[in-house]
Amino acid sequence: MGKTLLQKVWDLHTVRRLPTGQTQLFIGLHLIHEVTTPQAFDMLRARGFTVAFPDRTFATTDHIVPTLDQARPFQDPLAEAMLSALERNCAEFGIPLWNLDSDRQGIVHVIGPELGLTQPGMTIACGDSHTSTHGALGAVAIGIGTSQVRDVLASQCLPIDPLKVRRIAVNGALAAGVFAKDVVLEIIHRLGVQGGVGHAYEYGGSAVDRMSIDERLTICNMSIEGGARVGYVNPDQTTFDYLRGRPFAPADDAFDRAVLWWRSIASDGDANYDDVVEFDAAAIEPRVTWGINPGQSVGVSERIPSAGDAGSSSMSTGAVAEALEFMGFTGGAPIKGTKIDVAFVGSCTNSRVSDLREAARIAKGQRVAPHVKALVVPGSQAVRAVAEREGLDQVFRDAGFEWRGAGCSMCLAMNPDRLEGREVCASSSNRNFKGRQGSPTGRTLLMSPAMVAAAAIAGEVIDVREVIATAEAL
Repeated sequence: MGKTLLQKVWDLHTVRRLPTGQTQLFIGLHLIHEVTTPQAFDMLRARGFTVAFPDRTFATTDHIVPTLDQARPFQDPLAEAMLSALERNCAEFGIPLWNLDSDRQGIVHVIGPELGLTQPGMTIACGDSHTSTHGALGAVAIGIGTSQVRDVLASQCLPIDPLKVRRIAVNGALAAGVFAKDVVLEIIHRLGVQGGVGHAYEYGGSAVDRMSIDERLTICNMSIEGGARVGYVNPDQTTFDYLRGRPFAPADDAFDRAVLWWRSIASDGDANYDDVVEFDAAAIEPRVTWGINPGQSVGVSERIPSAGDAGSSSMSTGAVAEALEFMGFTGGAPIKGTKIDVAFVGSCTNSRVSDLREAARIAKGQRVAPHVKALVVPGSQAVRAVAEREGLDQVFRDAGFEWRGAGCSMCLAMNPDRLEGREVCASSSNRNFKGRQGSPTGRTLLMSPAMVAAAAIAGEVIDVREVIATAEAL
């Protein structure tokens, strides 16, 4: 019987089996940022430890940085304190830091792949929930908490419970106007926000096989929103072509040797899975969340559920009733036509160049609705530079969007980019929890970047497929 990628990588990185039943895994790459590290470094010093492998540790600043005025010191004293602590800690322990003055700075889950730090067969840890993103390149990537950040700094190891593997096969072709974001929202809706607990999700099928790395990054990014600890796509030629020539990827003959090993780490054809779920790509339409977790979404042509509707854990009667009350929506009403106040294109889910291109394609020659505040936040300095070379920034500016510096921005609002009061935000980010975007009463509708751009222009949720069809008919 063959093995899955998870099993192969797990076995190769196992240090020992612990009495608790957990596995002590060696972590090949540790990515850190300013939010979950200050206490971790303090705990490290309190025990008299140092950083075990500073050459396997890389730092950036992303969560708390302002995207409009990045002058130091920051106006927010807590943000300034966190960044200052990261600067001191990296200097003391010899850890590379890509700060605001570096052309490598950006969201940790954007810069890892674009720099070639993320590679097939690696184990990766980061003190951020969406570390599963890196699995798009065939890595086993795990989000961890502050105390675990301390442990990885001190030992380069992580105790973790064994995981089952669920194969999620998306077969067929996606329709125009349907994107990777819609695919993963469909998956989470069907399987539930707790459906992946105790699992790694292996994404495959003909639709995933045809996806770019950027698209795969979007899907793997939201694995955690479905309860999975890990999400990955088996490495293939698309992966290798993406990595070739990147700063931290092997070069020349070493790259060709690496590809041979990377191919071997993919799941075997006769691998045994704990579960297999299939999706028809052609049946997926643009999706929009209407509730307070990512599993609460509908197709743009569908209606918001009523409290009596039942389904997955995301859609229990109580969960639906709570969401409807918070959102102020009426069960049975169409999601299409829902008025928005803010439009946000960005986050580690959808802030790469391809995401910005799709949003710009919708925005070109249009104007943001007068009552809507719209902003576009590239995921890294490199993404911003490419977008500006292509003129995407001017397309957005001409349409009335604000063009910002690289950072996490309005995804989690640990910075000045926040909702106010009961504002409704069309967002390309990953979470629509209560208070997630900075206001305790703010409301978030998750959707693809193209859908966000379309909503910004219309001032309400619309079907981007209609926008595309109209443009093609002209």
